[in-house]
Amino acid sequence: MADAHALTHRRVLAIALPIVISNATVPILGIVDTGVVGQLGEAAPIGAVGIGAIILSAVYWIFGFLRMGTTGLTSQAAGAGDTDEVQVLLSRALLIGITAGIVIIAGQVLIFQGAFWVSPASAEVESLARDYMVIRVWSAPATIALYGITGWLIAQERTRAVLAIQVLMNGANIALSFYLGLELGWGVQGVAWATFIAEWGGLLLGLYLCRDAFAGTAWRTAAQVFDMVRLKHMAVVNTDILIRSVLLQAIFVSFLMYGSDFGDVPLAANQILMQFLYVTAYALDGFAFAAEALVGQALGARARSALRRSAILSSLWGAAICVVLAICFASFGGTVIDIMAKSPEVQATARDYLPYMVAAPIVGVAAWMLDGIFIGATRTKDMRNMMIISTIIYFAAVIPLMALFGNHGLWLGMLLSFIARGATLGWKYPALEAEADKPRSKPVAAA
Repeated sequence: MADAHALTHRRVLAIALPIVISNATVPILGIVDTGVVGQLGEAAPIGAVGIGAIILSAVYWIFGFLRMGTTGLTSQAAGAGDTDEVQVLLSRALLIGITAGIVIIAGQVLIFQGAFWVSPASAEVESLARDYMVIRVWSAPATIALYGITGWLIAQERTRAVLAIQVLMNGANIALSFYLGLELGWGVQGVAWATFIAEWGGLLLGLYLCRDAFAGTAWRTAAQVFDMVRLKHMAVVNTDILIRSVLLQAIFVSFLMYGSDFGDVPLAANQILMQFLYVTAYALDGFAFAAEALVGQALGARARSALRRSAILSSLWGAAICVVLAICFASFGGTVIDIMAKSPEVQATARDYLPYMVAAPIVGVAAWMLDGIFIGATRTKDMRNMMIISTIIYFAAVIPLMALFGNHGLWLGMLLSFIARGATLGWKYPALEAEADKPRSKPVAAA
């Protein structure tokens, strides 16, 4: 591993760029899966794969805390030179991931029934979606365990390994989707089997890439793996992150629900413009992940100057990316909108709201980067509390703003939520730096 004090722009880019490239491959998979079932010549298979994937992704998303919590805890252990704890954290993450996957498999009937109760579909689409999900759900242990592996690798700046896993999974999934779905004529079930095989293959590759952790004995020493103080600390960290993530999701879900009140055209325009936010998030993830790894290592080493430099360097690159994105959205956003939507009304409406997308990367960069910084420092209690405050600010503002300005007020509320998240975490940042001056001790049951 690189010296925790040798912090350079090259080092930040070495962590960030593989993640950016990895994220760029994610939309390709959805396009290919849709294209494969689209060749069947019917609408129902397309809807079934889309709905099935959304349901399972929503369930797996609940366990996204495992990636973030593992990154923060592992990077701090690595920075402190605690190699045993680094190994043990991988074991804990794998145990949590596999156990969670088994629980999902056991509860699949209730999960699927609940999903279709909330969002009913036609009998044909629902039947095909169930065919898809009852196959894919058996890879739940692999998918969730990979969250832990990904976080563990990021913590040690091994993002090329993360990219390798993503490339293998997506490549295998694409090839197998064509072969099983079209060549063998398995249709929706073929696409599901392709994803099942790819996800278990990704786990196997991930375990191979983590093989250095299994060279010692700590990872399988029960007294260390099941250390109750550290397990309780890990539970607190992960619970805080989960609460924060649920609140963040509540903002985005409410945004979509509020948008439906303004009619079909503004709703469609909002959906198109949300893709610009997803692009921003994908681009910034790499630099936020770099902040997680470097800040965590610096805090583990109790090196305040290294912590500050880690935060500054990663944030400078994040800000630079956001400026580039804002310029690109302003210059080419209208063309992208016209490609994505063929309705003149939707095109015109989306263009009216495009300035909010130009502003979003600029006003949101602090929120995205500080999230990474606080995850690396495992200051998850602050993340949870500041997210609560930001959510209250969002809902208190967006309702009167919509009453006054309609859909413009909705977008203003979304931008305000970004500002609130950045400002509240920024307010807490000095305490995070001060943490680096304290002597390291065994964690207690608080984040």
